[in-house]
Amino acid sequence: MPASNTESLLTSALSKVKYRHPEQAKRDVLSSLHHYRGLIPKQDKFIFNDGVQRDLINIYGTIPVPYKGQNYNIPISLWLLDTHPYHAPICYVKPTADMQIKVSKHVDHSGKIYLPYLHEWAHPNSDLLGLIQMCIVTFSEQPPVYSKPKDQTAALPYPVQGGYGGYPATGYQHGYTPQQYPQYNNNTTGYPNPGYPPTTTPYPPYPPSTVYPPQSNASYYSQASTTAPDTITATTTGTITQEHLKASILSAVEDRVKQRLREEVSSKQAETESLKHVGDELSGGRARLTMMITKLKQETEELDRNIKILTNKENEMSAIKDKLVESGEVNCDEAVTATAPIYKQLINAFAEESATEDAIYFLGEALRRGVIESEVFLKHVRNLSRKQFMLRATMQKCRLVAGLGM
Repeated sequence: MPASNTESLLTSALSKVKYRHPEQAKRDVLSSLHHYRGLIPKQDKFIFNDGVQRDLINIYGTIPVPYKGQNYNIPISLWLLDTHPYHAPICYVKPTADMQIKVSKHVDHSGKIYLPYLHEWAHPNSDLLGLIQMCIVTFSEQPPVYSKPKDQTAALPYPVQGGYGGYPATGYQHGYTPQQYPQYNNNTTGYPNPGYPPTTTPYPPYPPSTVYPPQSNASYYSQASTTAPDTITATTTGTITQEHLKASILSAVEDRVKQRLREEVSSKQAETESLKHVGDELSGGRARLTMMITKLKQETEELDRNIKILTNKENEMSAIKDKLVESGEVNCDEAVTATAPIYKQLINAFAEESATEDAIYFLGEALRRGVIESEVFLKHVRNLSRKQFMLRATMQKCRLVAGLGM
């Protein structure tokens, strides 16, 4: 089919089916059809698990698969969901009347294809071209079909041609029911992951990680391409060439390098954040140290001033001491002098009041020892107390007049 006719047919089908991302789906389909001319797009009806029929784009035809030095055209059918390319397509092997499906971990008895590429489908890293190349690499290791003996062609264990998309819309042969097709949900995200078989299938689910380790698309693609038979060479007659595999391997290596770079960048960013945090702590510590050094300098200066004052006072005391030693005995009355009469009166009143208090104390001791009698004690204490009261009143008045406070 000419490329212009294919593009116009695809544009018309996408508009009728009302795909959510028509331009992206169109580019993806045209890219895969450009590399694999044995595939043809068409609008057809697909019957889901619950019996709901939907108009979808069906990419059907054959893909070249090298196996043991020969190229085989394997018939496949790819159904694009209306959310393509954000959800993986539903893929089937469609054997002809003289073919029998070979059940394996990649293909079940109904012909549905299971691949890690489908299970890990993620736009924009996944597309139809990569899916078809993965099918070719996988089928070159383990073909999905084999020739049926001619005496068994009368009883086909797969749906007959015709109906919608190669599957009958009104009935199924040999026990085929709608439950053999993936279930469809009418909500906005209602497509199951086509990378695993439905829970209603009589065959076991996709093998666990001990049999088929889960890995990224890039690593799976790289391993699959490196373990492919030596018959995949530039001399093959199919549309897949050495350049395609080389481009796929380069893409896988590029993804691996990008992943390593992302890990390295994340590690360096974490180290940078850690160093930044340490730098902030060091800056805060530096500010605290600067403040402590400033405070220590101030305290040192104050201490130096106090030492200087103390040294001066010590010198004064030494001079007074020397003077006292030279002058000999000192008269107590002459030792204390007042600068003003009010201060002299205050000193005399204080001394006399102290002597009166001592006299009262000794009178109490004499009474306790029985030296004097009670009448004598009370008489002298009364006189001394009256005198003490007058002296204290005089002291308070002197302090008030001198401005010394009470």
